[in-house]
Amino acid sequence: MQTLNYRIRLLKEDEGGYTVIVPALPGCVTFGETIDEAISMAKEAIEGYIETLNELGKEVPKDNDILEYTVSVEAHA
Repeated sequence: MQTLNYRIRLLKEDEGGYTVIVPALPGCVTFGETIDEAISMAKEAIEGYIETLNELGKEVPKDNDILEYTVSVEAHA
């Protein structure tokens, strides 16, 4: 068994809690009421996602294939 690392994005929701997105795993999204719960739910979602890929005989995407940048733009509201 190997250890895989995945970046997650936590988006604070207006009504409370955090939506979690795993960019390297399309459709892998979960939610937690707190940051700690969101991270825990993300681990569980990632494990389930990978388990399903393995059962289907599909390749497990690696996070190191993703390039991430921050872009600044001027916006007039």
